[in-house]
Amino acid sequence: MFTPRHSLQIDYRERAGTGPALVLLHGIGSNAESFAGLLPFLPADWRVIAWNAPGYLGSVPLEVEWPTAADYAQALAGFLDRLDLDRVTLAGHSLGALMATAYAVGHPDRVSRLVLASPALGHGIAQGATLSPAAQDRIDELARLGPQAFAKARAPRLVFRPQDNPDLVAAVEAGMAQVTSPGYAQASRMLASGRLLDDAARLAVPTDVIVGAEDAVTPPEGARRLHAALPAPFRGQLTQVPAAGHALATQAPFAFAQAMAAQITPVQ
Repeated sequence: MFTPRHSLQIDYRERAGTGPALVLLHGIGSNAESFAGLLPFLPADWRVIAWNAPGYLGSVPLEVEWPTAADYAQALAGFLDRLDLDRVTLAGHSLGALMATAYAVGHPDRVSRLVLASPALGHGIAQGATLSPAAQDRIDELARLGPQAFAKARAPRLVFRPQDNPDLVAAVEAGMAQVTSPGYAQASRMLASGRLLDDAARLAVPTDVIVGAEDAVTPPEGARRLHAALPAPFRGQLTQVPAAGHALATQAPFAFAQAMAAQITPVQ
């Protein structure tokens, strides 16, 4: 089980362990608890840490209205410093893939392996320009509907065959119903300006990509483009998880965890 913890401005969850450290970064409509289902399937000695990104749950929002992935990477660097983690395996899901990649580009000596799951490629909008319609719709819809109705409207799309998996949809909805502004609005702007393919081309750490075969939010084609953009010396495995949608850790925790465990040899 995860234990709730707090470090200065960052709220996080941790499963203690004497082995290597795995750090998990959640997506835009989620939080640290979305990774709880992975724990039974990960090696028992791994130290597993999942943060709540700035502006999510108990974590303090960033000071800039329109942050970039590098701003979240800077917050992550300070967080890992405070935990005395010099070298970790880093996994980012969806929007977390943008954050994780930015961190690995800036701190290649501190990442033993990078895993990008259901990666959001970003919209490539210049910082401060007019928001992409998709990003603006996210912000407006949360403000108009409120978190509960917002989550109810969006959660089913994250699960493959939602009509057959009401419990999974409910779990995704419960996490999404906890998003608030300004954290969500900041994350939406970061997504709008994100350029994951450009950042990935600058990586110098071994990198794997995982995606649900039925992901309607970040489809497998995007994951294949990302995998191809990785520098050849650091291009790891591309894993497509069958019968799984965007919420990989919720819908396919065993497959997700096993894919990571098979590909990762974390080093502290």
